[in-house]
Amino acid sequence: MITYPSTHGVFEEHVGEVCAAVHEAGGQVYIDGANLNALVGIAKPGHFGGDVSHLNLHKTFCIPHGGGGPGVGPVAVAQHLVPFLPGSDAPVQSPAELARTGAPVSAAPYGSAGILPISWAYIALMGHEGLRRATETAVLAANYVAARLEPHFPVLYRGPGGLVAHECILDIRPLTATTGVTAEDIAKRLIDFGIHAPTMSFPVAGTLMVEPTESEDLGEIDRFIEAMVTIREEIAAIERGEIAAEDSALRHAPHTVAMIAADSWAQAYSREQAAFPVRALRVDKYWPPVRRIDNAHGDRNLVCACPPLGEYEDVTHER
Repeated sequence: MITYPSTHGVFEEHVGEVCAAVHEAGGQVYIDGANLNALVGIAKPGHFGGDVSHLNLHKTFCIPHGGGGPGVGPVAVAQHLVPFLPGSDAPVQSPAELARTGAPVSAAPYGSAGILPISWAYIALMGHEGLRRATETAVLAANYVAARLEPHFPVLYRGPGGLVAHECILDIRPLTATTGVTAEDIAKRLIDFGIHAPTMSFPVAGTLMVEPTESEDLGEIDRFIEAMVTIREEIAAIERGEIAAEDSALRHAPHTVAMIAADSWAQAYSREQAAFPVRALRVDKYWPPVRRIDNAHGDRNLVCACPPLGEYEDVTHER
């Protein structure tokens, strides 16, 4: 399986050669469509040389990505794999001309009727030119972010000509090695700016993967860039020895209104820096409801808050 363009944020020049080498060795290639919003209207996955291509609807065709799904979308196959597609007992779902002989794997072979109309409407409203424009905008936005932030955070991977695809990876590891500031510190600090953090530590640990897509306008992208540049200046203060990482706003972020409004303030930085690191936040400020939580601990130590089984039985009986 290959993801094209790569999750590293680059268009690989030699994808055709890779597919040919796999075929020569007797294998077949499954092309993952996770980054299809860098291809629509510009490239044809069927021409890369793969045997199977999963065209994800999430992100690209107006379907949400978070929460573990829905990972729905058509799976296109080369002609020699058509007989192996799953079949169905319903003729309307499995026309005889498709020659499907495989066992059914889903009660709804063509996906969720509650989801697919959303993508259909999106495609119909956008049209061919609109979809191509969305792809071009997504790639342009990612390259704009990479170019603006390169002086502050190195971009880990670049493709031909020094460009990225529809996303770029900011390498935080050198700063972590010299200052102790981590990708998580930056992610939590971004909450103070009212910005949801980019993907953290994937596909490379200790990095931030920025994927602006076609949805963010220039003003919002500039707001993110301003926040990242401001955060870099806070890291520079640690580099200069003006404040320790463990005492910095980065390590104590995010800051709630209860913390800012408390009678006492014991931090090594000002309340203003904590809550209003840029001027625009004085007009439009998001206040996080809670301070930092230990994400890794929570992921590894699940706590069931469900009532005992007996209580469920009592409630059911009463109803």
